[in-house]
Amino acid sequence: MKKLFYKIMLYLSHKLGLWFFRTLSWFIATGYFFLFGLRVKESVRFYRALFPERGFAYALYCAWKQFHNFTDVYTHRFIPWAGEKAEFVREGWEHLDEAVAAKTGAIVVMSHIGNWELAAERLNQKGLPIMLFLGAKHKEQVEGIQKEKLAQKGIRIVATDEKEKSPFALLEGINFLREGGIVSMTGDRLWGDQSYVTADFLGHEVRLPDTPHLFALMTGSPLMTFFVYQKSQGIYHIKVSKGRKVVAATRADRKKAVLESVQLYADDLARFASEHPYEWHHFEPFLGKKINKIK
Repeated sequence: MKKLFYKIMLYLSHKLGLWFFRTLSWFIATGYFFLFGLRVKESVRFYRALFPERGFAYALYCAWKQFHNFTDVYTHRFIPWAGEKAEFVREGWEHLDEAVAAKTGAIVVMSHIGNWELAAERLNQKGLPIMLFLGAKHKEQVEGIQKEKLAQKGIRIVATDEKEKSPFALLEGINFLREGGIVSMTGDRLWGDQSYVTADFLGHEVRLPDTPHLFALMTGSPLMTFFVYQKSQGIYHIKVSKGRKVVAATRADRKKAVLESVQLYADDLARFASEHPYEWHHFEPFLGKKINKIK
């Protein structure tokens, strides 16, 4: 039923123009905003933590903008020609080129902020070897609409099952890194029983996956954060950080090294979210309980 609905929308958008899909998406987002109160509540809670000096009304306004900004992701996910016309400003792209040229590989940590799906498609535009790790649930979404397009662009998709941990998938990623490839993983969302560490995010506990950081520790490959935001209609800014190593002198120090790496990522994520608040695309509980810091 969903596929039929999207096919009809695609057909009408092709006939009437992109404005039709954008307008319909706006009304759908509005419906979600008023019908899914719990999601709105979580968004308001997040924005109150992000901007503690502002009141409830501003947090609610941010949530409204967040819901409607997400329609941009759906537009590029379902309308092929919309994504093809997008322009990108790249900052720090040379770090990826250097990692591939030096055969060190790189772990790219992506986040659910901005149109990361569209940016991921462009990661290998210069011929960079890309392996994209996805949770099984997300993989189904991408496979139904984008798998063929991603494969044509040379991106390898590896699914991580939500209930079972696959050592073969992890081994495939490690081997790809050692061959000098770029492995992209989600840094801000857990899939099923995925292992995690607890970090400090805006004074709250958050559970973040440790897999990207473990990969960096095990392989010696640099870890880079990858953020994208929309500068203006159809123009996106991609920011890739300089690679950093996750190093532990002894086996006993590994847990500490991973936790420190995750915390650095959490700090980067919070900073980017404060700079581009409407690009935050989490609609499920993210923040945990408040951390009582001893003064």
